Amino acid sequence: MALNSNPLTSQPAPALAEALADDRRGAAAAEKAAPTPRRPFGRWFRETGWRHIIGIVMLLFCAFPLAYVLSASLNPGGTLLTANSLFSTFDLGAYFRLFENPSQPYGAWFVNTLVIGLATAFGTVLLGALAAYAFSRMRFTGRRFGLLTLLLVQMFPQLLAFVAIFLLMSAIADIFPALGLNSQLGLIMVYLGGALGVNTYLMYGFFNTVPASIDEAAKIDGAGHARIFFTIILRLVAPILAVVGLLSFLATTNDFVIASVVLSDPDKQTLAVGLYQFVSQETARNWSVFAAGAVLAAIIPVALFLALQRFIVGGLTAGSVK
Repeated sequence: MALNSNPLTSQPAPALAEALADDRRGAAAAEKAAPTPRRPFGRWFRETGWRHIIGIVMLLFCAFPLAYVLSASLNPGGTLLTANSLFSTFDLGAYFRLFENPSQPYGAWFVNTLVIGLATAFGTVLLGALAAYAFSRMRFTGRRFGLLTLLLVQMFPQLLAFVAIFLLMSAIADIFPALGLNSQLGLIMVYLGGALGVNTYLMYGFFNTVPASIDEAAKIDGAGHARIFFTIILRLVAPILAVVGLLSFLATTNDFVIASVVLSDPDKQTLAVGLYQFVSQETARNWSVFAAGAVLAAIIPVALFLALQRFIVGGLTAGSVK
């Protein structure tokens, strides 16, 4: 008997293995080729179909306001009643009228919103990351109390702070006019202080997912905290940085109350405050121009969201469970 043969089948071992492989491939092909039995409609609807209906309803619920605003911006009537018939007319005049009135400088509002939003997002990410790194990697007296205080401060409604912000900005203007009322730099400072707590706690959870052994290995090689933070940790926590930056930018561009309290000069106002002027006057309301301005204002947030969407889900879930 040959040494490479199976004693039970008297076939050579390679031939037996090949035969078994052929049998498996044949069984898999037959299983794949076999048609899947079609489920009855009632069973398909109970198991899967109702999800499609809920998805379609939610899609219509979310898309209708966007379609209505876009249709109103293309309607030359200037009222909401004439815009009820979606896309019945097509006119780009409202988009050109946005830039014709010097007393309502839409271009300046757009630039102001970009500058304030981007500066606030950058500052929020930097300050939040520094604070989160300190809470995550360092052990000091009052660390736990500081974390709890950050959470506790965020529990109070922001509406309670408006009067205090106004009085504080008025007092600061007497000493540092650049940080007082009607100052864009002062508005950025207010945004940075208001968003620091929740963003720090969100980043703190994500920083804890980075193994401390990476820091220890870098310290053995002679790296300090600054080098570890800027060259190692920031790269590993990029998803949460993108999420915090995007949320900060969206919150800043959508804010109306604080911006209207701090900024009074029309040339310094943001889009949220400036667009209100198109519909706030009783005899000069123009909803078409207002809708056109809203459509243009949504371009940059949508572009940022699409560019950073691959970070959003991972960043939010990883930072929310710690």
